[in-house]
Amino acid sequence: TTTTANKPPAGAAPAPSSPATAPPKGTPVNPGRALAAIKKPVLPHSVLVAKATQAKATGTPRSDPQSEEEDGPAEVQAVGHDYVEEVCNDDGKVIRFHCKLCECSFNDPNAKDMHLKGRRHRLQYKKKVNPELPVDIKPSNRTRKLLEGKLRKQKAALKRQQDEEQRWHVEMSRRYEEDMYWRRLEEEQLYWEEQRRRLAPPPPLMGRLGMPVPPLLLFSPKPVRRPDSPDDRHVMAKHSSIYPAEEELQAVQRIVSHSERALKLVSDSLMEDGAHSRDKGPDPKARTLKGVMRVGILAKGLLLRGDRNVELILLSAHKPTVSLLRHIADRLPEALTTFCEDEYEVQTRPREASILVCSCKEPKMQVTISLTSPLMREEPEPEPESEPHPPQESRDILNRTKCLEYLATLRHAKWFQARANGLQSCVIIIRILRDLCQRVPTWGKMPSWAMELLVEKVISSAPGPLTPGEAIRRVLECMATGILLPDGPGLLDPCEKEHTDVLENMSVQAREDITASAQHALRLLAFRQIHKVLGMESLPVSKGRAGGHTRKRRLDGGDTSEGEGKKDKKDAEEDEETDDEDA
Repeated sequence: TTTTANKPPAGAAPAPSSPATAPPKGTPVNPGRALAAIKKPVLPHSVLVAKATQAKATGTPRSDPQSEEEDGPAEVQAVGHDYVEEVCNDDGKVIRFHCKLCECSFNDPNAKDMHLKGRRHRLQYKKKVNPELPVDIKPSNRTRKLLEGKLRKQKAALKRQQDEEQRWHVEMSRRYEEDMYWRRLEEEQLYWEEQRRRLAPPPPLMGRLGMPVPPLLLFSPKPVRRPDSPDDRHVMAKHSSIYPAEEELQAVQRIVSHSERALKLVSDSLMEDGAHSRDKGPDPKARTLKGVMRVGILAKGLLLRGDRNVELILLSAHKPTVSLLRHIADRLPEALTTFCEDEYEVQTRPREASILVCSCKEPKMQVTISLTSPLMREEPEPEPESEPHPPQESRDILNRTKCLEYLATLRHAKWFQARANGLQSCVIIIRILRDLCQRVPTWGKMPSWAMELLVEKVISSAPGPLTPGEAIRRVLECMATGILLPDGPGLLDPCEKEHTDVLENMSVQAREDITASAQHALRLLAFRQIHKVLGMESLPVSKGRAGGHTRKRRLDGGDTSEGEGKKDKKDAEEDEETDDEDA
């Protein structure tokens, strides 16, 4: 075994390999090594050609060769030549190479050059010889996968939050635009029908005997009320005035999304510690809080201007207890501060089985989070007579009646989304009636669920689509016939298995008052005074209908003197004042 004597000393920078560089004098010439020195410049050139071809195919700008030589993995300068020994046989022929830094051997000169430029050899050289040698440390596959997974989760969470905020705005605007779309469609259809009737020549002598009636008159469709009638214009103007402002919608969406995200964090923390699991030991796979759903006017899209309270239902895997309710309320403030800077006030109401989350920023909104579980439908076991006091576990369970009411509210929201949301003019009329219940104490005694059921049944039973004015007239007609009276048919709850009347909690006096008020409102609609029913100012007559109404003649056909005309006007004003007093 022999070692080379004319090699550069340790720590000296190796000379760059190039075709023009000649070996120093006195160095034994090795054919294999000379061949490697000749072939060495070919490898960077091929790499440059391959990269240039790839950049041309992908459309990336081509970099200059100098930067490729400095940055590319094949152009890394070799280090530690003096730590590689040549092992020769008895004839003096080099048979293999041995690296003292890495404790490895190789037979091929090309493998030796690749080893000197390799990352493993450079790390050993930096560790044992030159600590200042720059070596790129590549992350492992596991570390890279973890980083990619973390970034993927962050992007998914951000996209989910953005989609959720946009979904609320799109849903609220879609419902209003859908109503306006149907109105425009009916306006165009009626406009072209009117133009066709106006341009068609009138049939001559259609009233005389013996003259044939035109086919168009035999199959003339039923006259449809114009969508821009005074009733429709008043209803839509009132609906626009009671519709929530954009600032209120954004405030509601903000507090609801924050509450839902905070409840998700609380559910994850409960799953991790297993503090409220009913098993003997903590089960990390068991989740105590199963989900949160929107209910009430928030889920049905019935928000009015000025509404400040919305509802959420939180479902538990077990029967909810007071301790669980307090534990959730204690963790909510900390969960809210992890992802938002808004200030919220959290209150606990064990008797109501709910938690209140109030915002401290104007406009102030409030979310009522009600805790319940499907297990509360089970009948409670009778207590033995020997135990006068119930066990601590049963005393800790929340009010069963309240939990059952929250489950019914969840069923009502699902039914409304499936049946009433897609019904034309249904949501608009329910908003109008909700505003009427807030303004008139007589109508405020009617349950909201009963009103929603009644409006849906009345509009869905119509032979065709109704305009807003026709829909509110049809609802008042149905209520004026006495459907709410004790001897009426009643309203069955479609969300209950048993025969349940939603009007059973209404008193007889309240039913009679609402029926009488509906009859009076129907009379006002008949005399073109719908603005009094809606509680708004009368709109000016549109240009298309100005001058279209004329006063009716007397039955005897005689002329009316000036004195009689003034007397009729005075009587009409007295009748109008009487109607206002009755209302």
